[in-house]
Amino acid sequence: MRKTLYLKFILAYIIFGFFGFIVVGSFVSNMIQDHLTREKSEDLYREASIIANTYANDLYNSQTSLDTVSTQISALSRYLNATIWIINPSGRMILDSSKILSPDSEVIVEDFDPAITAGSFYTQGDFFGSFRTDMLSVLAPITSSFKINGYVVIHYPVSELEKSSNELLNICYIMLIILFLLSMIILIFFTEMVYIPLKTITKATEQYASGNMHYEFNVDSEDEMGYLAATISYMAGEIARSEDDQKKFVANVSHDFRSPLTSMHGYLEAMVDGTIPPEMHEKYLKIVLNETDRLTKLTNSLLTLNNLNTSGMLLDIQDFDINDVIRNVTATFGGTCMEKGITFDLILTGETLYVSADRGKIEQVLYNLCDNAVKFSHHDSSITIETTEKHNKVFVSVKDSGIGIPKDDIKNIWDRFYKSDLSRGKDKKGTGLGLSITKEIIRAHNEHINVISTEGVGTEFIFSLPVSEAYEDDDDDEI
Repeated sequence: MRKTLYLKFILAYIIFGFFGFIVVGSFVSNMIQDHLTREKSEDLYREASIIANTYANDLYNSQTSLDTVSTQISALSRYLNATIWIINPSGRMILDSSKILSPDSEVIVEDFDPAITAGSFYTQGDFFGSFRTDMLSVLAPITSSFKINGYVVIHYPVSELEKSSNELLNICYIMLIILFLLSMIILIFFTEMVYIPLKTITKATEQYASGNMHYEFNVDSEDEMGYLAATISYMAGEIARSEDDQKKFVANVSHDFRSPLTSMHGYLEAMVDGTIPPEMHEKYLKIVLNETDRLTKLTNSLLTLNNLNTSGMLLDIQDFDINDVIRNVTATFGGTCMEKGITFDLILTGETLYVSADRGKIEQVLYNLCDNAVKFSHHDSSITIETTEKHNKVFVSVKDSGIGIPKDDIKNIWDRFYKSDLSRGKDKKGTGLGLSITKEIIRAHNEHINVISTEGVGTEFIFSLPVSEAYEDDDDDEI
């Protein structure tokens, strides 16, 4: 924009006014002049025809006197503000409303030619040198017995037409000025509704382009400009949030990698320099091995989460028995459960319950949920896994009676690397990615997962899967 859009609009506004005055001063002026000339000539010709058919015809037929006709013509002349002549075809003046003709001297219009109108009924000029200024002249023939006895000629000053034309032209100029001033309302609306919001948006985009994603602006409008501003503001907020998440992600990854690496480096260095005696090496090598397992688990979780977030992720959808998957997953926790005295209570709908999903990824979901349940359950407690079918959906519930999740932390448990204060003391090897991976897998299936938790009582995760069509058909056949 750079202060050019507004100047262009102002320039267009000025050009509009300039050409408006040119059009009025040239084209409109000529149109008014032509219109007044035609209208006046028609009026004069109509009057001349009436005179020719009445007073002048009676005069030539000796039915009235010259004085009587002169009186009538003089009155009409004053009314029309015009000069009225009666002349012979030869051009000799019979009567002139502007003066009294002397009987002793003849007034002849030299070179008089009635064809001067050239097929029309009026002409403009000095009428064969009879006037010093241009006149609008009309001729009406005086006929009797199919013979032209003379002509009634009415002369009207062209200056009067020009005066009337200028008066109308002045009205047009005034109207144009009023229109020009009223059109400033459009300029004001453009300034308030387009230019100022656009300038605000441009300034905001410059701030965002320079990296200031936390710049705030507001365009108080409910039209497309306001929608554009809101969209840009939302976009900047999302980018800012993404950048914050990225910084947090890098910080968390660095922290989670640094801790085991520092521990491994310290133990290995102590063994090399003899701080840890050889008889203790086996103990600390096991610790180093555990830390490498932790790093491997963290790396695999990051790769899994990255693949799940890739657009166009392919799912291997197949029909499988969710009850069978639950039994197999819970069996893998046998050793850990035996150490803590934890048991799994399986409340499964039917012997088999088929769903349509990616079996491998759903196994991972169940593993992550069961792993969390085992980690945060008290000794000698139970974990309940239940499946129910409702409205062509299978709902899987994993419920423990462990430490629970604080109310303020529930909304954050799906964030990557997030660990509540309660879980940090218990989950030394956790990466904080398990629930993020679980949510991404369920979302990829276009399904939902919810959590219900009370601190000190326990936690329940519930997710849904679609019932397989084959299972639905079997149920229909049984019915």
